[in-house]
Amino acid sequence: MTDPASLSWRAPRARRPVEASVVVPASKSLMARALVLASLADKPTTLHRPLVARDSLLMADALRALGARVHAGDDDPWVVEPGWSTGAGRAATIDCGLSGTVMRFVPPLAALTSIDVRFDGDPRAQQRPMTGLLSALTNLGVQISPDGASGLPFTVRASGSVAGGPVRIDARESSQYVSGLLLAGCLFTRGLALDAIGVPPSTPHIAMTLACLRDRGVDARATSPTSWQVPVAVPTGGDVRIEPDLSNAAPFLAAALVTGGRVHVNGWPARTTQPGPLLLDLLCRFGASVQVAENGVTVTGPDSLAGLGTVDLSDVGELVPTIAAVAALAEEPTTITGVAHLRGHETDRLSALARALTALGSRAKSTPDGISISPAHLHGATVASEGDHRMATFAAILGLVVDGVVVDDVTVTTKTMPDFPRLWQDMLR
Repeated sequence: MTDPASLSWRAPRARRPVEASVVVPASKSLMARALVLASLADKPTTLHRPLVARDSLLMADALRALGARVHAGDDDPWVVEPGWSTGAGRAATIDCGLSGTVMRFVPPLAALTSIDVRFDGDPRAQQRPMTGLLSALTNLGVQISPDGASGLPFTVRASGSVAGGPVRIDARESSQYVSGLLLAGCLFTRGLALDAIGVPPSTPHIAMTLACLRDRGVDARATSPTSWQVPVAVPTGGDVRIEPDLSNAAPFLAAALVTGGRVHVNGWPARTTQPGPLLLDLLCRFGASVQVAENGVTVTGPDSLAGLGTVDLSDVGELVPTIAAVAALAEEPTTITGVAHLRGHETDRLSALARALTALGSRAKSTPDGISISPAHLHGATVASEGDHRMATFAAILGLVVDGVVVDDVTVTTKTMPDFPRLWQDMLR
């Protein structure tokens, strides 16, 4: 049995303003999309600067189960050779872990095989919503067992093809439903014309998916804010370079704000479908100064942090824990709205943040679609990670300026940043 004490991590205190240059791992979101498209491609794909973390390793294993050959290791690059599993009576089991991209991107791919594919995952993953995606697949003629399944575990009983064409989807719980169908839709017999009921959260991630498809030669388009089309096409293989993860860069840049220091992130892309520009805008609203150059971005913290007032983060929900940590140290209140969907992430992220902030002495309250945070004197406490990598990085930010902040299980960061404690400590040297 693992000793819980061996998982806990005391967040290091910054004894002076942070001055650092950091390199963050590759983007989880772009890595997942690149792997999926590589498994569908017309020839092998080489992924340069891949993300070697739990989510991408789970995705690689899932694609192997469907018949692709994924040559992945700790060394750059990874190579993906496309392929499909066929054969009557064959079956596969896919471990989704706690990865939303595996849960939502792979079932539409499984429907293109001719085997039974069972999906399961971590206990919390079994509570994460899947209804909209599974209903859409059923409406496309894909057999899902048991009937009416709304989450893990379930089995896709594939017949070798999906007719495609028009389909409606309730994607109000997750934009990943839309992305998962769009990625596979190019190999549906009639392509895909997808129409959403309501506006999905995190719509920039759908734009990211469309851009990834177009980069691989598939003319995928949005026809309205809630409608998308993917023609029949085979994605091109070749060479793909994965950008740094700008969401994972956020805690490091936040270190500059909360300590009044300066942090440079290497390799910040000049153009990106990640939430980089929105992140930099939010940091500026806190009072930071930002310089974007060819070799990266540099953020310098202010003498004091301004609150954000009321801010809608529906497009960038993954940034909420970082923004909440900085807001807890600001001089004015911040109310984050538009992120009710975070209750269905690795944990109920809004309730988890409210509990953690309250334990640290903050005046915080979760709301139906967000969280409100008012200035207060903070003190040390143990922060429950609740299986969520962003809860651990949230605590690390506050631990820079508050003595005695402890994360109960820092290993959750292996989901997207397997070496986070060392990267964080190196920033302080």
